[in-house]
Amino acid sequence: MLTDIAIAQACEKQHILKVAETAGIDEKYLEQYGSYKAKVDFSLLKDRADRPDGKLILVTAITPTPAGEGKTTTTIGLADGLKKIGKNVMVALREPSLGPVFGIKGGAAGGGYAQVVPMEDINLHFTGDFHAIGAANNLLAAMLDNHIQQGNLLGIDPRRITWKRAVDMNDRALRNIVIGLGGKAHGVPREDGFDITVASEIMAILCLASGIADLKARLARIIVGYSYDDKPVTAGDLKAQGAMAALLKDALKPNLVQTLEHTPAFVHGGPFANIAHGCNSVMATRMALKTGDYVVTEAGFGADLGAEKFLDIKCRMAGLKPQAVVIVATVRALKMHGGKAKTELKNEDLKALKAGLPNLLQHVENITKVYGLPAVVAINRFPDDTEAELKLVEDECKALGVNVVLSEVWARGGEGGKALAEEVVRLCEEPSDFRFSYEDDLSLREKIEAIAVKIYHADGVDFLAPAVKELEKPESLGCGRLPVCMAKTQYSFSDDPLKLGAPKNFRVTVRQVRISAGAGFVVALTGDIMTMPGLPKKPAAESIDVDENGVITGLF
Repeated sequence: MLTDIAIAQACEKQHILKVAETAGIDEKYLEQYGSYKAKVDFSLLKDRADRPDGKLILVTAITPTPAGEGKTTTTIGLADGLKKIGKNVMVALREPSLGPVFGIKGGAAGGGYAQVVPMEDINLHFTGDFHAIGAANNLLAAMLDNHIQQGNLLGIDPRRITWKRAVDMNDRALRNIVIGLGGKAHGVPREDGFDITVASEIMAILCLASGIADLKARLARIIVGYSYDDKPVTAGDLKAQGAMAALLKDALKPNLVQTLEHTPAFVHGGPFANIAHGCNSVMATRMALKTGDYVVTEAGFGADLGAEKFLDIKCRMAGLKPQAVVIVATVRALKMHGGKAKTELKNEDLKALKAGLPNLLQHVENITKVYGLPAVVAINRFPDDTEAELKLVEDECKALGVNVVLSEVWARGGEGGKALAEEVVRLCEEPSDFRFSYEDDLSLREKIEAIAVKIYHADGVDFLAPAVKELEKPESLGCGRLPVCMAKTQYSFSDDPLKLGAPKNFRVTVRQVRISAGAGFVVALTGDIMTMPGLPKKPAAESIDVDENGVITGLF
């Protein structure tokens, strides 16, 4: 089979005006970026305010493994499948970060015959959103250090600055740096560091903002550090929010592209799913709901991270309610959760599969029992999957009252997603009792414990001394009713990445608590979460090239 990039490059793309027409979006709302990309103006939402929302379908997955799950591929293929059965459908996805594209993960535009295009543009600079976010982040950092240099009227304690600089690249050498060296004229020396752009609070803010006014208000609330008398210092105190919003005004507009089968797709925003909430922008989701009868979206990593944050943070803030949830799994990945080595996944092994199935079943139970939502399991089929293995997965899921559908979208595109589409349409008509995993009026400690016990199935939570002290700060600042964003490894229900499957008899350790006042949530850090990844020994960048005609190769 052809590579992903070869399939994408062979696709005969429709002009973006035609894609917009399919979505019912008038040309007057479009700002074109060439022939195949466009931004859509905010006024569309105001003009469509009276149109009923479409049905929202969330695609999530089992706990990730090196064997892969295919969540984005399934999301895109499901949308194409819905189109194949005659539905008016929109996709809403996150934008890829350059760091993973050039690192080990590769791109995030789907795969095989279920992709969004132009694949190269989406995976690289796209419409410049991430560059704008990085510029706004670093403008705030520059204004912060300049304020200290120019007399420090706010009394900012350089030892308690929490705001870092950002670059959208995996660069471990920038995690911890010293700035301001070279003498008095070059700034005040202090320790600093870089986050990858997708870990910046500005990324989370952009994805949760409902418009320019809300964007500015959120930017103003960003806490950059603390004064000598222990008062929080904000971007608003530095008078930075207006200029930052000016840099972000175009980035806030959702990007319209298409799938290989010309289904309209919004690709917009991309916060990390372990340090932030891991979902595409609220603006894009709302636009999709006002243009499609069915909207397919996804959330990052497994359901314990992405789906939990989509439901407990994004839906809570934006007033959204999914009608159905798709949980993606592969037989290969489940066998890894059952202790099978990656090199042996091609061989049938019902024992390993049965040992790994509790991971899937726990995700299913969380979605259906904790959140009260109808769900279907989509098995992203691989050629080596045997009938006995597939039947075992189906039988175990049906015991929980959840159907299993084979997804063959990677090899067959929308045609391979028709069965899943039919089941999703059926689920969308089922009654549901959507609820959050915790209520607003609980304390932050109780919210953290609720997620750990209900979603991770931990025995409880241990708060290290720094976290206990830091929990007092948001409560004292009036942030106690904010939702909680858990920063946790994506590789396990627990905070230990080596505990695969559905571990029992463990406790979660919270080592630090941070306030993301602009984004509107409190981050509880567990384990060792990196906000600036590093490149692997053999980065994907080594295989990426461009020829004399400008044709890119090596992206995946």
